[in-house]
Amino acid sequence: MNLNELTLKQAIAGLKNKEFSSRELFKSCQKRIEVVDDKVKAFLSTEEYPVSVIGLDQTMFGGIPMGIKPVLSVHGKASNASSKILEGYRPPYTATVVARLLKAGSLLLGFTNADAFAFGASTENSGFGPSHNPWDLLRVPGGSSGGSAAAVAADECIFALGTDTGGSIRQPASFCNVVGLKNTYGCCSRYGLMAMGSSFDTPGALTKTVEDQAILLQIMAGHDPLDATSSNRPAPNYSENLTKGVKGLKIGLPKEYFGEGINPEVSAAVKEAAEKLASLGAIVTEISLPHTKYALAVYYIIVPSEISANMSRYTGTRFGGGRELFEPEVKRRIMIGTHVLSSGYYDAYYKKASQVRTLVIRDFEEVFQKVDLLLGPVSPFTAFKIGEKSSDPLQMYLSDVFTCQINVAGVPAISIPGGFDSQELPIGLQLIGPHFREDLILQVAYAYEQSTEWHKMRPKIANL
Repeated sequence: MNLNELTLKQAIAGLKNKEFSSRELFKSCQKRIEVVDDKVKAFLSTEEYPVSVIGLDQTMFGGIPMGIKPVLSVHGKASNASSKILEGYRPPYTATVVARLLKAGSLLLGFTNADAFAFGASTENSGFGPSHNPWDLLRVPGGSSGGSAAAVAADECIFALGTDTGGSIRQPASFCNVVGLKNTYGCCSRYGLMAMGSSFDTPGALTKTVEDQAILLQIMAGHDPLDATSSNRPAPNYSENLTKGVKGLKIGLPKEYFGEGINPEVSAAVKEAAEKLASLGAIVTEISLPHTKYALAVYYIIVPSEISANMSRYTGTRFGGGRELFEPEVKRRIMIGTHVLSSGYYDAYYKKASQVRTLVIRDFEEVFQKVDLLLGPVSPFTAFKIGEKSSDPLQMYLSDVFTCQINVAGVPAISIPGGFDSQELPIGLQLIGPHFREDLILQVAYAYEQSTEWHKMRPKIANL
């Protein structure tokens, strides 16, 4: 096995046992990028191995390279949000989740591609061109954290950071056959994250295994005085219960997730996963989230409204170029949000959407009194071809139909590999939990992962 193919846990152990050096690990990832990234286009930029590594071997990670989505700020580095308007911008501070990982001994390998300012579900909205899915280079890797998902799937890095506002970690994880966790809103600090929807945005990671997610969340989670929305709740030991299994746990299948519009192969894969969990001892039952049909509309009213407010800072006077440099999807969402907030429309749209958001949250609160977790699809379909949906924004927005309501409610959810369709494209499974029960989600996800082989599959690009 090449070093770049290691999981995070394997890399930590290898460095600790001095089986290889951090430089060798870093160079292995660099070499992989040189070989495949002209086709995958997962990275916007890469870094060199640092000159000074004094004390690195005393840290937990000991020099493990990571990819970072460029909406997460890194002091003095090219955190450009994948947008032309921020080309040349260098932040004067570092995002808290990044700073915590750097302190733990991780190294910046480079910035991954994304939809500009995280606005999109395919990474086609990047100001620097689309990324490609390692499983089929003619298809999208998902979005907006598509570059991070593609980089992990193609073994270009050990893990990568992303953000999830309406599915932007989970959907690309599903499309690329990796693991993506959207944690509870407030679990991880948003400080240093370039705001899209301030009441929705969540930083997180894309990894090769569920266990790697537990390791990373342990470092990233916890209160941050620099973020007023971060929770004061102490982070539990996320790895402690990984091996406890699922016996006796109640898992609900929302009937609204299996209606019209979902690909039959995706639906079948989720139901097969339910049978697998039942065979492991879980109690699987059908439940209802009655306001599901309104969640997508709520999301695409409130989020553009928050975008409109957040993007008003890009005037070109303090940083960035002129607004003509905004990508088309960025302009579209600003215009939608500005219209929604305008006089005469605020009550009809934004106020009503906020009221319905409360009903969506209540749905989850009530259902989690009956079951421990929910199981469903991540996306209604597998990875689509580049250009297939880019001319129809409404079709593109439907990519978020099973993920956005998780952000509306602020609850945590994970995407794990759950099989392949007839075109050999990955299918992701979504496990959804109550607020701050990432430990339980990881426990069930780990049990399923260990009972299947899907997460061990590697894309054809890996053989180039």
